Amino acid sequence: MRVLDSHLHLWDPATLTYEWLTGDLDRRFGPKELDQALRVGPPANQRAFVFVQADCLPHQSLAEVDWVLDQSQRFPLRGIVAFAPVSDGVAVRGALERLLSRRKVVGVRQLLQDRPAGFFTSAAFISGAREVAAAGMTFDACVRAGQLGELARFADRVPELTIVLDHLGKPPLGRPDVAGRPDPDWAAAVRSLAQRPNVVCKLSGLPAEAPGGISLMQATPFFDVAVDAFGDDRLVFGGDWPVSERLAGRLVGLRRPLFLLSLGGAWTLVSGWCRGRGQHCDDCLHLTDRRRCAGGPVACWHRRASSSPGRADPPEGGNAALWGRGPEDLLGEATSK
Repeated sequence: MRVLDSHLHLWDPATLTYEWLTGDLDRRFGPKELDQALRVGPPANQRAFVFVQADCLPHQSLAEVDWVLDQSQRFPLRGIVAFAPVSDGVAVRGALERLLSRRKVVGVRQLLQDRPAGFFTSAAFISGAREVAAAGMTFDACVRAGQLGELARFADRVPELTIVLDHLGKPPLGRPDVAGRPDPDWAAAVRSLAQRPNVVCKLSGLPAEAPGGISLMQATPFFDVAVDAFGDDRLVFGGDWPVSERLAGRLVGLRRPLFLLSLGGAWTLVSGWCRGRGQHCDDCLHLTDRRRCAGGPVACWHRRASSSPGRADPPEGGNAALWGRGPEDLLGEATSK
């Protein structure tokens, strides 16, 4: 089984500045640490990753891309979602052009969580988002549950832009020893957002929203809402490493097993949910099956790979080639570019 992890963070505070890092996250998380995390879950040679910007200082965004590309000699990198100041409006075009000069950049993200109401439906942000779409890139939307309505309006304003909802919109999760009860307002907002065909959703980030730990019993109702809303073909897996690992090992002695918050734990959570639905993850999500790789959300990450002019390294065979090769080719590509 080959797994595309659509949400990986790496950082080194000795190289770039991350003002938000505190506590056990305020240290290097690079390929060496990733190797250690990969001891749980699918074998390392059967994974590939999309790196998502880790919110270093804005002026360091291009340096972050270059650092990740340097690190990619040691792990199978499929794409990069970089920071871009979309809120700058049409002026973001220069930043996008610089990003597009780098290999593997497929999308951008500017954090939206905790922004004031109206921030990403403003005229400037809409103009910037249209520049992102015109560049053939995707946009990762990291919002909180109360912002999902505004995100739906944003999606309506820029229907040509593929928007990837991070972390299911960060719903409140409750306790790990009790079956989750999704907030009705969150569930309704997710269903409404899913009516926009230009939005796809990551099953990611829930452990980071559960400071007391997370269990399959707790997470299942939230995954159910997502699949009922988006369908199997608009969901992707995201490990959110290392953020969703920060509480690993803190909880012991509960009656029901917890899936410890590691990279393997995030996969265990999602794959356990798939099995609970009586499906293999190849059937439940468009994560691994080579027959599906030419379409669905996996292809959204890589639309640039086969269609955008000026790309430095278009893959032979277009989108289908991204997962149409064996696991050994994943590592082979990562070490040759």
